[in-house]
Amino acid sequence: MAHSTDLGEAPIAVHIKPSTGWVSLRLKELFDYRELLYFLVWRDIKVRYKQTALGASWAIIQPFFTMVVFSLFFGKLAKMPSDGVPYPIFSFAALVPWSFFATSLTNTSNSLVGSSNLIKKVYFPRLAIPIATVLSGLVDFGIAFLMLIAMMFWYRLVPTANALWLPLFVLLAVVTSLGVGLWLSAMNVQYRDVKYVVPFLTQFWLFATPVAYPSSLLSGRWREVYALNPMVGVVEGFRWALLGTRTQALGVIAVSSVTAVMILVSGAFYFRRMERTFADVV
Repeated sequence: MAHSTDLGEAPIAVHIKPSTGWVSLRLKELFDYRELLYFLVWRDIKVRYKQTALGASWAIIQPFFTMVVFSLFFGKLAKMPSDGVPYPIFSFAALVPWSFFATSLTNTSNSLVGSSNLIKKVYFPRLAIPIATVLSGLVDFGIAFLMLIAMMFWYRLVPTANALWLPLFVLLAVVTSLGVGLWLSAMNVQYRDVKYVVPFLTQFWLFATPVAYPSSLLSGRWREVYALNPMVGVVEGFRWALLGTRTQALGVIAVSSVTAVMILVSGAFYFRRMERTFADVV
C-alpha cells in the first residue's frame, strides 16, 4: 500500500504482511486497546441478557438447580461425605466457580467465530475477544456468589479468616478459564468440530473435579496428580476459604496454580501464532 503527502514528496510505501513463526504476545498493544476491551466486555454482558425473560437470574438458577440434583442423588441417596458441612452448601460452593469456568469454556470457544465480521474489518489485538468473554462472565459469578453468601447465613456458617485468600482463587479461576479458552477459540477457527467437543469436554471435566464429592476420598500420593487439573485447586480453595473445610489444600492449590499458569502461557503463544490466519479462515 502506498500514499503521497501534500508537499510533493515521494510516496511512502507501507507493506502489511503476516508474522511468521512464534511471535511475541504484544501485551503493551493490548493495553493500548484497553478501551476496546471495555467495549467488548460490555457488549458481551448486554448480548447475554438480551431478550431473556429472567435476565441475570439465570446466573443463580443454573448452579442452584444443579445443587438440588447433586444434593438429592449424591447427598441423600449416595451418602457422599462433605467434609463436615451440609452437602447443599458443600456442592454449591464448588458450583459457583465451576459454573463460571464452564460458561467461559462454551463462550470463548466460539468467541472468534462469533466476531468474524469485526475481525475481517478492523485490526485490533485479537486476544481482546477471548479476554473480554471471560471477564464478562465475572458478572454472573458475582451474582451467584451473593447467593452463596446468603446460603451460608441460612446454614449459619460464617466465613473464616481464610476468606482473605478468596480473590486469589477467583484469579486462579480466571487464569484457568482464559488459558483453556485461548486454546479452544484458536482451534475452533481452524477446526469447527471444537464446538461439538466442548460439551463433552465440559461434562468430563465436571466429574474430574471435586464438585459433587470431596478430594479427600483420594489417598495422599494421588492428590498431587489429581491437582494437575487446575480446577481442583479452585474448588478446594473456595471451600477452604469460605467453609473452613479440613482438607490439605495448600499442596493441591500450588500444583493447580502452576498448571493453570502453564496452560495460560502456552495458550497465549499458540493463539498469537494462529492469529495471522484468523481473518482468512474465520
